[in-house]
Amino acid sequence: MPKKVIMKGNEAVALAMRQINPNVVAAYPITPQTEIVQIFSSFVSDELVDTEFVTVESEHSAMSASIGASAAGARAMTATSANGLAFMWEVIYIAASLRLPIVMAVVNRALSGPINIHCDHSDSMGARDSGWIQIYSENAQEAYDNMIQGIRIAEHEDLKLPVMVTMDGFIISHAMENLMVLEDDKVEDFIGEYKPQYPLLDIENPVTYGPLDLYDFYFEHKRQQAEAMRIAGRIIKNVADDYEKLSGRSYGLVEPYYLEDAKVALVVLGSTAGTAKACVDELRLEGKKVGLLKIRVFRPFPYDEIIEALKGLKVVAIMDRSDSFSSFGGPVFNEVRSAILSLERPPITLSYIYGLGGRDVNLKDILGLYHDLEEIVFSGEPGEVLRYLGVRES
Repeated sequence: MPKKVIMKGNEAVALAMRQINPNVVAAYPITPQTEIVQIFSSFVSDELVDTEFVTVESEHSAMSASIGASAAGARAMTATSANGLAFMWEVIYIAASLRLPIVMAVVNRALSGPINIHCDHSDSMGARDSGWIQIYSENAQEAYDNMIQGIRIAEHEDLKLPVMVTMDGFIISHAMENLMVLEDDKVEDFIGEYKPQYPLLDIENPVTYGPLDLYDFYFEHKRQQAEAMRIAGRIIKNVADDYEKLSGRSYGLVEPYYLEDAKVALVVLGSTAGTAKACVDELRLEGKKVGLLKIRVFRPFPYDEIIEALKGLKVVAIMDRSDSFSSFGGPVFNEVRSAILSLERPPITLSYIYGLGGRDVNLKDILGLYHDLEEIVFSGEPGEVLRYLGVRES
């Protein structure tokens, strides 16, 4: 039977990794991710897993070691945050381009400078076009569930793409929550035995990894990557359906919340979705027709689901916990807005940058945002498209 436990997000992810029992974990510490690999190292020391635990000299090396292990035919995992992810930049593209099913936990943290160790999404958003699947977690339960599903997704025979499972630094990683965890044998049965298709160490069937790839074939290889990402949404949903049968918890690419009759809504990802849901509940008791769309999977971008969820709305605020410095909204805003422009009558869309460097966004902030959206419906005047929520302006 599933067991109810109380643990932090980092503990939940480390537990999921123990139950997955990967062949190789390459580790380098960085706040607020460090605890994941630190806890996992104790599982290795206590012989609770059969994992080769590789302590490397940098995050670049952590991903490089993961690439080497995965190419050799191992089930490989790692974890990082912020500057660590940035230090991996060169090799995260290589991991995706080589179609290696590595799963990496990313504990979201502001990307320097100035130096900041608290949450925003500038790290994972910076890597959004690297070819990795990106799954965002609202809480510790989702981080645990997403890690287990991530293995099945990455290793699917039609996909073979790396998966990045994110959770908000400190807000989820270091906060204690109730969650339900599965039995070890159930997880083992769910993920199955890893069967690499073209392992480098299969000397009877030699292959080449990382060749020079010039204009005669490079474009075709990139097109193959794009096709894999195109079908990834279907595979992610199929894995989620199987996981629901096992756990009783349902997941999609997006999660609509009270959108059926809503006039205004927020679009958000990560832990802020939980705060926004509480605000929706409160405003619904007052008779307000407000809703929420949580994006769980940002890569592949679920444009069909977003279009369907947001049609019929009057005003939509799209929230970004990172800034693109384009002067025209954050990365989530630009992609959501682009998708819904195909509607016959698209809603008014506003970009809200919030929570950078761990700045708290509370119920009062979100309630005020919904009030602003209702005022726009009443007046018909959208005002400034790009707005900053909770920043001290001069």
